[in-house]
Amino acid sequence: MIPILPRFLNWQGAFGIAASLALLGLLLIQKGETRHWRKQAEGSESSYRAEQSAHAQTVANYRAASEIARRSDAANRERVVAAQRDISERTIHDYEARLGDARTVADRMRSHGGAAAADRGGGRAAIMPPAGSASRQTVGPAAQGGLPLTDRLIATEQAIQLDELIKWVKAQGAVDNQDHEGSIPGADNR
Repeated sequence: MIPILPRFLNWQGAFGIAASLALLGLLLIQKGETRHWRKQAEGSESSYRAEQSAHAQTVANYRAASEIARRSDAANRERVVAAQRDISERTIHDYEARLGDARTVADRMRSHGGAAAADRGGGRAAIMPPAGSASRQTVGPAAQGGLPLTDRLIATEQAIQLDELIKWVKAQGAVDNQDHEGSIPGADNR
């Protein structure tokens, strides 16, 4: 067998063996490269999937926070509207009660004969009560200023109206319209 081997080992046989070994080496290198890039692709794919999952979670978190904020805003709006409505109703009630008291006093003064003297402007009848006191007290003749009873009633009604309006504005301004329950933890909620 040895005599045959030199015959195959001429330059063409040696070149064929060398080419086969080179191709085998290249094949082994290609297999290693393929394995390497497959691992890289799997790593990139898992990274991509993790990124997509994180993105989907972020979107879900933002949607949930938005829904919570919307509900909180609606509840806050209802609370503020109810408080403002209560203030308005209370103010209207107080205004109507004070106006009724002032008109009752004026009617009493008219029925007791003070109207004729008061309408002339020179009488000593009791004046309408001051705006803040309703009908609880009467002011003496020095404060009358000589106004007819109807003018005093109009002035008293306007004073009551302005007084109640001032109280209403102050009460409306005191309503806290900020939503403190729906504030985001860790955020600067001013």
